[in-house]
Amino acid sequence: MGIVHLRRIFKPLFLFLFFFAISLRISIAQPVAPSPSADVCNGIFLSYTYITGSIIPPHLAAGSPRQPYKFESQLEVLNNGLQDLNSWQVFVGFQHDEYLVSASNAVLVDGTSLPAGVGNGTAFAGYPATDLKTAVETAGDVTQMEAVVNLVGTQFGVDVANSNSVPMPSNISLLNTGYICPVPTMQGSSQMTVCCTLDPNLKTNTTIIGQEFSPRQSGDLVITYDVTQTYASNYMAQVTISNNNPLGRLDYWMLSWDWMRGEFIGKMQGAYPTVVDTTGCLYGQQGAYYQGLDFSTVLNCDRRPTIVDLPLSYTNDSTLGKIPYCCRNGTILPATMDPTQSTSVFLIQVYKMPPDLNRTQLYPPANFQINGTFNPNYQCGPPVRVTPTEFPDPSGLPSTNATALASWQVVCNMTQPATPKCCVSFSSYLNDSVIPCSTCACGCQGSANSNCSTTASALLLPSEAALVPFANRTNMILAWASIKHYPVPNPMPCGDNCGVSINWHLYTDSTAGWSARVTLFNWGGNNFADWFAAVQLDKATPGFQAMYSFKASVLPGINGVNNTILMEGLPGLNYLVAQSPAANPTTNPPVPGKQQSVISFSNKNTPTINVLGGDAFPSKVFFNGLECSLPTMLPSKGDRMVAASGISSFLLAIVVLIFVQR
Repeated sequence: MGIVHLRRIFKPLFLFLFFFAISLRISIAQPVAPSPSADVCNGIFLSYTYITGSIIPPHLAAGSPRQPYKFESQLEVLNNGLQDLNSWQVFVGFQHDEYLVSASNAVLVDGTSLPAGVGNGTAFAGYPATDLKTAVETAGDVTQMEAVVNLVGTQFGVDVANSNSVPMPSNISLLNTGYICPVPTMQGSSQMTVCCTLDPNLKTNTTIIGQEFSPRQSGDLVITYDVTQTYASNYMAQVTISNNNPLGRLDYWMLSWDWMRGEFIGKMQGAYPTVVDTTGCLYGQQGAYYQGLDFSTVLNCDRRPTIVDLPLSYTNDSTLGKIPYCCRNGTILPATMDPTQSTSVFLIQVYKMPPDLNRTQLYPPANFQINGTFNPNYQCGPPVRVTPTEFPDPSGLPSTNATALASWQVVCNMTQPATPKCCVSFSSYLNDSVIPCSTCACGCQGSANSNCSTTASALLLPSEAALVPFANRTNMILAWASIKHYPVPNPMPCGDNCGVSINWHLYTDSTAGWSARVTLFNWGGNNFADWFAAVQLDKATPGFQAMYSFKASVLPGINGVNNTILMEGLPGLNYLVAQSPAANPTTNPPVPGKQQSVISFSNKNTPTINVLGGDAFPSKVFFNGLECSLPTMLPSKGDRMVAASGISSFLLAIVVLIFVQR
């Protein structure tokens, strides 16, 4: 009787605890319900909620600004408007030196992989679901209207145990075009909310829009990811890299991305991974699932593969090449030079993992990054679903097109490196001295351990010294300073450390026109095939006449005006070789690779040009798309130098060159 009695008592209690645990688990798995202020928002409702935090090792002294704390928070994006929100993007103004470890249902807009530092704020984009539908078209189904991003990371110097110092961001706002976000408000101490509405001045259809795809965007470089064939367990995709910037360029391009759902690369055509390795599959979930797959034929199982172009020799290879726009050895030129060389294409077979095993479960990779050698940097956005790409029908019929099954677009824009890689020197027929590249123009790497000054201004050169490497110029510089009575600092200034330098020499001047001599020097170990340079002449460009050893043309619309001249070598002069080592460096210094030409201008279209006053010197110079460092002085008559007012330079703190008026 005692046992039966106990069963009668504990059975209901056990059932209560069992169902309570299930309900608790379900409630935890569900997204946090929108705050009451969402009910009065007829636009896009955003909220950032701080959930919890705790101190983590190392345990530093009390009050230390570098004490790390774990934090967990939640970002909510809710579409309460009448338009679909395609490819949503939200900025969160982190301000506590946050280091983000994970973010569910989102990626960073700038293509950075997690974990990553976001202490200056960062932008999130939806992934894999990028679009939020309206309540009208879903009958109020919040799962299709809302995105919930769970954030986990580390922050510094904010005591999360102190209820009076909840570490909140400075701001949250919607980045999608056409929306206005007011200043967010606090709901208590741990939630920030804002309601973003459509700009009333924006011309748009205010009725329900069921647009399935986002419009195609433009950018300096556009990567298109087209799924062309799909099967239950794998699909074929075509990846197209298109260069749209007239000064953009890639040499030996390297493309990387993150597989977000366990995918791996089966085979490729037109490009190849830098690492061929299947270890990750064999010892991972992929090997457990695909037990019948011959992994000896699989190319790569890295979560973040790096892909490179194939050499020219594979262009007609029936297995690895033989597709249009492949196999250029990683070179993508601007269309202003050669439209046929401005695109690179490759094919890839992608194996999927559960639960995505059907023909229609298709997700692109995320966090795209692409770079080259001696090229501008590119910052890539998230993949955006766009209208399927149309391809020419393989049968050759002009009236029909084959369409991709799904297409995504990744837009990448150029950013110049923090430190230049090329520099410019100025000279003139009116002056004996050459104004060299500035001290540490391309950085001071290695100079700290040298007996030279990184802050002293570069010393003026005799013209013959421009052909000599910096390490071999010392005696020439000292002799020239002695002849010209120029002071010499102690220690002497360090070199420019640039791999490429360009000398702009004012060659002639007359009432009818003027000319300049342009000389390119390659001080590095890399050859530059199909090189190009560009000069921005703010007032002189309309007078451009001709260039004699180079091909040159005025680029339309750069910076809104036609003031930039693109120059490239003619056949036989389009190869800038590397520096040649000397057989005996003590007596014969290394010889730089060199190309030279003269460019002429007429005064007919520029009657007010002041050639001797500085209008004949460029305000910006580019080599292979990289902006070069410029001197801050211009040569004038005799031994005089004048300030180059208005000339831009990468270095914000170049010391003005010493000049002595004789």
